[in-house]
Amino acid sequence: MSARIDQLIAATTLDEKIAQITQVDRTAITPEEVAELGIGSILSGGGGNPEPNTPQTWRAMVDAYVDASRRSRLGIPLLYGTDAVHGHSNVVGATIFPHNLALGAAGDAELVTQIARATAVETAATGARWAFAPMVAVPQDPRWGRTFECFGQDPELVAELGAASVSGLQGPGPGIDVLACAKHFVADGGTTWGTTGGAQWVPWWVRAYGGPGWHIDQGDARIDEATLREVHLPPYLAALAEGVGSIMASYSSWNGQKVHAHRWLLTDLLKEELGFQGFVVSDYHAIDQVSADYHEAVVRCLDAGVDMVMVPFDHERFRTTVRAAVEAGDLPLERLDDAVRRILRVKEAMGLLDGTAEPLPDPSVLGAPEHRALARRAAAAGAVLLADRSAALPLPSDATVLLAGAGADDVGLACGGWTIEWAGGAGPVTPGSTIADGLAAHLGPRLVATGATAEDHRPLEGVTATIGVVVVHEHPYAEGLGDREHLALEPAQAELVRAVADRVQRLVVVVLSGRPLSLGPVTDLADAIVAAWWPGSEAAGLADVLVGAIPFSGTLPLSWPDGDLVSPSRVPDPTPPPRWLPGHGLVAGRSAMS
Repeated sequence: MSARIDQLIAATTLDEKIAQITQVDRTAITPEEVAELGIGSILSGGGGNPEPNTPQTWRAMVDAYVDASRRSRLGIPLLYGTDAVHGHSNVVGATIFPHNLALGAAGDAELVTQIARATAVETAATGARWAFAPMVAVPQDPRWGRTFECFGQDPELVAELGAASVSGLQGPGPGIDVLACAKHFVADGGTTWGTTGGAQWVPWWVRAYGGPGWHIDQGDARIDEATLREVHLPPYLAALAEGVGSIMASYSSWNGQKVHAHRWLLTDLLKEELGFQGFVVSDYHAIDQVSADYHEAVVRCLDAGVDMVMVPFDHERFRTTVRAAVEAGDLPLERLDDAVRRILRVKEAMGLLDGTAEPLPDPSVLGAPEHRALARRAAAAGAVLLADRSAALPLPSDATVLLAGAGADDVGLACGGWTIEWAGGAGPVTPGSTIADGLAAHLGPRLVATGATAEDHRPLEGVTATIGVVVVHEHPYAEGLGDREHLALEPAQAELVRAVADRVQRLVVVVLSGRPLSLGPVTDLADAIVAAWWPGSEAAGLADVLVGAIPFSGTLPLSWPDGDLVSPSRVPDPTPPPRWLPGHGLVAGRSAMS
């Protein structure tokens, strides 16, 4: 703790201390208000983009807020945070890397570090120095809509890759280049199906996106302390060892008590037992879920150990409530000072207080060729060859190849959730390359790209080929919007696979998804099946493994179901064994596991 921090805290008024722990969505505050109040942090939530959405407009937007914070009375620069969870994924033109589940399948810590470093460079180029990543949850139920954000179900794998991500984001030196944020503390991957409730803002999102959602996300982890420590805590220990500067609390509960208001978890365990020296940030609107009484919710969360509150909109209400709580003696001033000190400690480590922070790259670095090449290599590395009964892969050099499926030539479907918008979306959402682009480059006139989709089989009429490649997909989603009771492939997509099977000698099915799916009849129809996950904006890398230019090396980071996961009691049915276990994958020089 430097003398500079002591001096700042001594010079800071109560209102300025409160402002320092306040994080506001950029749509709810102006740069002039930031300068007047001395706000500590601004964020762009999922889809919180300027118009037009370009690297240059992002930089101008963030610079306006940061410059305003320097004009505040004490001149403490703010932290600008964003959901750079697989690249700087809100920005059109940024490199969109594979989601974490694909990186878990690749199992390469050095690759994860390189991706995080490239993400840090592109994030910093827009002026933002805080990425709400990595996600280090250990998912226990693939019906959870955030499974794709996780590296896998093995705590050791998650710990290794999570630490690699922290290292890449924050940089190799003693300081912090881009602040990492391990999330969501703790056991958000261990919640029980059907326990979600009390999320006041969820209905608004449901109406906006038209989905049911929220059955397990933000639910209750009904586990004992031994399980919490053995399964869900190891990734945080690894992140702490790498010096992670921020940790985000989980929306979820542990045995009925909201984590945001859980003093034993946030203070006794994280800060005192484990020695965390950074700061804890709340999740989006999360304190509102703790109590219907806003004053009580604010006091309980801050007293439990939350240091910075992602308000995100009505910051005046929040600041007024904290002031009233301190003046009434409901919130000790010492707790507020501790929160401010932790935030300033991180800002000092980043060089923001003395002006020694790393210079910001130029926005032109977003989507740099070397970053896209890295993303293409990662897409190939994460692909898992689940089955290949007839030696259908690599695609023979003399074969004609029929290509079908909407995901074959759709950047949005390859990128998945948290891409440009919160839930992602289909179509040309951002520049990139597709499986069709990659196969066209490799195969030339031997590729018959039909354009056939699950909704329209007509382009298949009269077309035959030696081998068919059908790309099936999940539609993009995020958070609880993606909670699914059934994980079966859509019947219409299975019918497309059947239609192509009738026109080819051998059939390859490529699955774009945020988790394992029950493939039903497709398993028997296909000669080869590839789990491609959500590979990002450079999905052409999948063509590299399909043609054999790069050998398959990915293995499953979690179990793949044989049938539907749901029993009549609406819990995962433990009776049927999974079709493929973690570690399965047809890899060069190695046989598949049974």
